[in-house]
Formats: sequence, structure tokens, C-alpha cells
Amino acid sequence: MESRLKLFPPASAVNDSGHLVIGGCDSVELAAEFGTPLYVFDEQTLRGKCAEFLGEFTRRYADAAVLYSCKAFINKALAQLFMEEGLGLDVVSGGELSIVRSAGFSMDRVYFPGNNKSAEEIKLALELGVGRIVVDNLQELSLLEQLAGEEGHTPDIWLRLTPGVDPHTHRHIATGNVDSKFGIPLVLGEEAVTTAMSASALNLHGLHFHIGSQIAETGPYEQAIEIILKFAADMGQKHGFGLKELSLGGGFAIQYTLDSPVPPVSAYAEALTSSVIGGCQKLGLAQPRLFIEPGRAMVGQAGVALYTAGVVKDIPGVRRYVSVDGGIADNIRPALYQAKFEAVVANRMKEKEADKVTIAGRFCESGDTLIWDIALPPVSAGDIIAVPDCGAYCLPMASNYNASLKPAIVMVKEGKARLIRRRQTLDDLTRCDLV
Repeated sequence: MESRLKLFPPASAVNDSGHLVIGGCDSVELAAEFGTPLYVFDEQTLRGKCAEFLGEFTRRYADAAVLYSCKAFINKALAQLFMEEGLGLDVVSGGELSIVRSAGFSMDRVYFPGNNKSAEEIKLALELGVGRIVVDNLQELSLLEQLAGEEGHTPDIWLRLTPGVDPHTHRHIATGNVDSKFGIPLVLGEEAVTTAMSASALNLHGLHFHIGSQIAETGPYEQAIEIILKFAADMGQKHGFGLKELSLGGGFAIQYTLDSPVPPVSAYAEALTSSVIGGCQKLGLAQPRLFIEPGRAMVGQAGVALYTAGVVKDIPGVRRYVSVDGGIADNIRPALYQAKFEAVVANRMKEKEADKVTIAGRFCESGDTLIWDIALPPVSAGDIIAVPDCGAYCLPMASNYNASLKPAIVMVKEGKARLIRRRQTLDDLTRCDLV
């Protein structure tokens, strides 16, 4: 079981009691103090990832910036941490924008994409002066021009293009292919560029693309960069468009299971920056300011979910189920994406693995299964099950299904834990109800 430690935050260890330790904190003690389900974020891992992405990209491309993609998970504590580490933020809704605003984040370092922004959200972005509004379609371009004129603003914008690239990932998280709800197809790209350039209330700064999520190879990025740079060069020749800024999106993969290795950040940085530099030289373009938008790759490994085992059900000759006190309501990814996770028994780290078990959730859905057929030590009611790589997309997609309570979140560092979101209460479930 200790071989799975590599999937947890890098400083994780096993103490003399045979307990999993995260950020210097005994995970079993964390579960006892804060209850389960509990999400644990390791601060050292978060800050280390910020430094790694900034370092690897700026070392190869001096004029590069890192925007954290808030949809992976954001709250006040994380927003403040990313601000301290020199990152910008990528938000996709008025809600995310309001969260980062409440944390005191600098609005000029906030960038706002989204395929169906409401007029109210656009007005809020204009009022707050976000760094860039990323225009996703021609209808939004028209609406933004109208609202900017009415509000007396001249926002800086990017156009999000769809390069028509297969990112080789799950179809639910592929966004760069032609048949996508996201982005402006290249066949409409020229119209978008000329419309934006001619709009007196808009300031077109650059182009943006995002081809998908959990992309474990660099080829799709290189292909998309070649396509977008060629488009930019064509627009320059035809219409005098100058590519000042280029966002390559995010989607960098993390390792969820022992048998699914992924490239290091350095490999992505080398491939992407080389493609931009080489493409600009080939096409005679000035090198634009470069942006990347990691989300999962920034917070995924930093987060660990802790559950308490309950009923252990044996079906002779078929399967042994271990039910935990969480599941689909706090981690819908296995049901939605067929995502695979590993797990350990946090209070039995030194014990040998026994028969395979299936870790099931407590909710009234047959699809509420977190992990199928994983070898663990013998599990009993009361044991603590720890699932690594839960920092991204589990919490923001969490629900109150079966009137469950959304879990508490703690941040750990050097043996100390601080609550960064309290567990919901029963009163919270009816707080918005009216009779």
C-alpha cells in the first residue's frame, strides 16, 4: 500500500503508528478532529506547484504568465495563496469572480472566459475591470460591444478559437474539437477578428484556445499552436492584426493511478514554449506574451479525501463492498467520467494488502461507486479510507444529494491544520427555502 504514497502530496509519509501523515498531520487524527468526509489540502504542495509552473515556463519563455483555472476548485484561502505566489486567475462565472473578489484578489490579474456569459456577468466584469474578457462566440462579441458602449468601458479582450484538434481525452472533457460548444470555429475566426478590431468599445489583445482536460501528451498542444499561429499570421497579412497575447489554455494531466504515468511539468513547458518560439520564427511573428491556465495540475495532487468505512458487504463468489460515508455527492467524477482513483487504509498503512474490495458510496444510486476492485488490507467499520488526487473537480461539483452535508476542508502545513471551509449544517440545507 505504501507504493501508493507517490500519488499523495509529496511530503506524505507513514508514522510509527502505521498512520498516513499529510503535511505533518496524522490523517487519522484529522478525521477524528474534523469528522469525515474531510478534504485535506497540503499547503506546501500548492505553493510548490505554483513555483514549478512559473519556473519551468518562464525559464524557457521569459514573457510567460500562469493563470490558475478556478473551476478546478477555488475558495478564499486558495485565492489568497495564489495571489501571494504571483499567479493570475481564470474564472468562468460571476460566482467565481465574486469569490476571488471577496478574497481581495487584484482584478487586473483575473481573466474571464465562458461560453454563455449573462449580461449581468459581463456588466460585473466591466465594472470590476477584469484583466481580459475572453470572448467565446460572435453573439457574445456583439453583446459585449453593446454593453461596453453603454457602460462607458473599453475592455481588453481575447477571442477563444476552436482549433479542431483531438486532445485524446474523455469526450466529456474534450473542448478543442470542431464539434464543441466552446470557442469560435476557425471558419468564423476571420469574421470575429475583423468585428473585434472595428469595434470602438473593444480592445483586441490576443487569442485563446483550450483543447481539453487531463491531456497526457504534448502532441495535441503542438498541433493547436501551429494552427492558431498560422491563423494569426493570416489575419496579420489580411487585416493588420497583431498578436500581442496568446493563451494556450490548460488541461495538463496528473497521475491518478499507479499504472497511468503522465509527463512532468517540464515536458509540457519544453514542448509548448518551443512550439510557440519556432512557430513565430517560421511565420515572421513577434513573440506574444504567453499564458497558460493549469487547474487540475495545480491542485489535484494537493488534495486528499478522507472517509470513514461503514458497512462491509460480502457477496460470496462475486464481490466485497466497503461502503464509506461519502461518495457521489462529494466526488461525482467516477460516475460522470469513469474516473479511476487509488486508495489506502490510512490507519493500516503498514499492513499487507488482502483481497480486492470495491469502495462504494452511501448514496441511493447504483452508480455511486468510488473505486472498483482495489487490493487493501482487511477493512472494518471505523477504518479511515484516504483517496489521493482529490484536489480538483471533486469539491466544485459536490452536491447535497440525499440532503447530505458538503464536507469540511482543512489546509495542513508543518504539522498544523486550519479549517478553510466548515462542514455544512442541517440548518444550511433549508436556509434558502421559503414557505
